[in-house]
Amino acid sequence: MSIDGGRDGRRRLVVIGGDAAGMSAASQARRMSGPDELEIVAFERGHFSSYSACGIPYWVGGDVPERDQLIARTPAEHRARGIDLRMRTEVVEIDVAGQRVRARDVDSGTESWTSYDQLVIATGARPVRPDMPGVDAPGVHGVQTLDDGEALLDSLERTSGRRAVVVGAGYIGVEMAEALINRGFEVTVVNRGREPMSTLDPDMGRMVHGAMEGLGITMVNDAEVTKLLTGEDGRIRAVATEDAEYPADIVVLGIGVRPETSLARAAGLPLGAHGGLLTDLAMRVRGHENIWAGGDCVEVLNLVSGQEQYVPLGTHANKHGQVIGTNAGGGYATFPGVVGTAVSKVCDLEIARTGLREKDARRVGLRFETVTIESTSRAGYYPGASPMTVKMLAERGTGRLLGVQIVGREGAGKRVDIAAVALTAQMTVQQVTALDLGYAPPFSPVWDPVLVAARKAAAKVRSGQR
Repeated sequence: MSIDGGRDGRRRLVVIGGDAAGMSAASQARRMSGPDELEIVAFERGHFSSYSACGIPYWVGGDVPERDQLIARTPAEHRARGIDLRMRTEVVEIDVAGQRVRARDVDSGTESWTSYDQLVIATGARPVRPDMPGVDAPGVHGVQTLDDGEALLDSLERTSGRRAVVVGAGYIGVEMAEALINRGFEVTVVNRGREPMSTLDPDMGRMVHGAMEGLGITMVNDAEVTKLLTGEDGRIRAVATEDAEYPADIVVLGIGVRPETSLARAAGLPLGAHGGLLTDLAMRVRGHENIWAGGDCVEVLNLVSGQEQYVPLGTHANKHGQVIGTNAGGGYATFPGVVGTAVSKVCDLEIARTGLREKDARRVGLRFETVTIESTSRAGYYPGASPMTVKMLAERGTGRLLGVQIVGREGAGKRVDIAAVALTAQMTVQQVTALDLGYAPPFSPVWDPVLVAARKAAAKVRSGQR
């Protein structure tokens, strides 16, 4: 086994993972330090670098015509910028004491050690796959990488049947259900929760349920998949719960993801309650001055609850990479935490949330008030005005904003950004009512729906104080 040591006295930064966090870190470190100061070596076990995993459902559904439209920067482009990106190479061991990593060429099996002065762990997440017979059968797909997307599209084109079952109704499950409808499949979603989109409270998830059924999707809630049934040819033929079987020519697993931290665990690095790496504000792995971590393999601080949380989103991964690259390149930057903002859609129904749900607030011992209001996206008299529902949580006593959920048509989803800023600033609902938001009839009623909810929440907080 060969050993790749340092060269020319330069510092060496090794990056494990060639997607959002890893290559953002590598690129920013290169901007901060020239090639004469810092050598950068990055390992990626897949075929693609720096791509949008969030865009895969829209590629599968046909909204994005070409795979390469999801790729922000190719391996060749990274190499041209002075980053030694080694594709189809998987890191299989981290030797913390020896400051080196062992990597294996995926195709040839050849292994070698590479030393580092600084290490970035950006190993991402792995899809949850239930431990049951049939989960590895042909026709059963996870959707996490571009390779996964290609395999699914190939399977969709080759299968003669038109029945698809999606297991799980989170963001990926809901988006993939719509993508499969767009591909002309009959779609059933099997969901263990009371309603789809468990990141919402059930009363808001019920509206998503209605929109999915409006698309022709069959929703099966409160149902646990017990096994995946295969035919004589070994391919998937049905998904079974305790009560029923749902015929399937294609199965998509949208159960969620977990942090891919097996390397870190084996190396003895600190993990949190959710299995993600623990870092400080500079994204340095706790207790290790020269090891950084970011993206879907880390836990982050929720600024509203004050607790560590696992939030695998591309927005965070890119920010983590920028912070890590700045610090590894000799500067200083921090990532203070998140408020839990996310947005998605089902057809033309926009779904958004930020902050805490009711059960989140209860879990951390907060006493709160909730309000739900109905409004419109524009002035009611202006053409195209559509209904919008806003739910808001405020802390009892203080009136501190705790969370907002929004479901509506065009113009609803991005309104959640108002609440995200207010949460980050730790504003009260009374303070939110005074925000100077833009107004014109084509864009909003005189009182924006978020402000209407804040007024109602502020009144409820005041009445509770009497």
